[in-house]
Amino acid sequence: MTPRIQIGTREGLWELDGDRVSSVEAFAGKGLTALAADGAREWAIVDGRTLWERAGSSWTLRATIEGHAATCLAAAPGALWIGTEEAHLLRLADDGPVPVESFETTDGRAAWYTPWGDPADVRSIAVALDGTVYVNVHVGGVVRSRDGGRSWTPTVDIESDVHQVLAHPSRAEVVLAAAADGFGVSRDCGASWRFITEGMHAHYLRAVAVSDDTVLVSASSGPGGRRAALYRGHLDGDSAFERCTDGLPTWFGDNVDTGCLAARGSFVACGTEDGRVFRSLDGGLHWDVAAKGLPAVTGLSLR
Repeated sequence: MTPRIQIGTREGLWELDGDRVSSVEAFAGKGLTALAADGAREWAIVDGRTLWERAGSSWTLRATIEGHAATCLAAAPGALWIGTEEAHLLRLADDGPVPVESFETTDGRAAWYTPWGDPADVRSIAVALDGTVYVNVHVGGVVRSRDGGRSWTPTVDIESDVHQVLAHPSRAEVVLAAAADGFGVSRDCGASWRFITEGMHAHYLRAVAVSDDTVLVSASSGPGGRRAALYRGHLDGDSAFERCTDGLPTWFGDNVDTGCLAARGSFVACGTEDGRVFRSLDGGLHWDVAAKGLPAVTGLSLR
């Protein structure tokens, strides 16, 4: 049985169950900022300002995001982490999201920046099997907490320009990153990193997913998204990445962005700026179009 896909777009949330695509009425015309799932619960950030939860068949407004707009979230047993603009971090409590004050004093925070001069934002968050939290700041690298958010440690050179951090779903020590410097992998909980570009036509990466023992990434010539493509490679070993071609366009029209590439077992899904969703049942070897004609895709979640 293939996973059900939640498709966040700039104008609503859509569900793909098999070959049937349906819109979620509660979010009609609203921008889906981020999606996450944890066990039987699903989470959504809408328009950067509201947090929604689904624990059954319907969505419920859980909280309003005050202050800086939310940019991303990550769910884990007993915790929901929310990243915001200007690089702040929230944690969901019984009475709503509360600031994680320890994140404000992370070593190196003063050096975080964006190339265009605005303050850095939290771009992605991942939680490992052992509870370690990884927060990706753009541009500010990846910082790590191994004590439930009481303290934070930088893990990678911020100039690697990480766009997404991902904790391996079954190996707590393995952390992955999509960065302007290529595909980043740490096998020691972020203590050291190796960046790989072999086999790719370009090293600017926006998204990463892991399908069994296969890593998938999106690569392009730069922020403008020219000559964007997907690649797959073995997580263990030194073989070069291979281009994903069967069932995919020669080039995507824009970057496959952070959060728009997702995998669960051998099932992989990819959402695009032009409103298409591609899926693969074999770890990215072969693809087909699962949905098209949607608004621009902003994120995917698999259940």
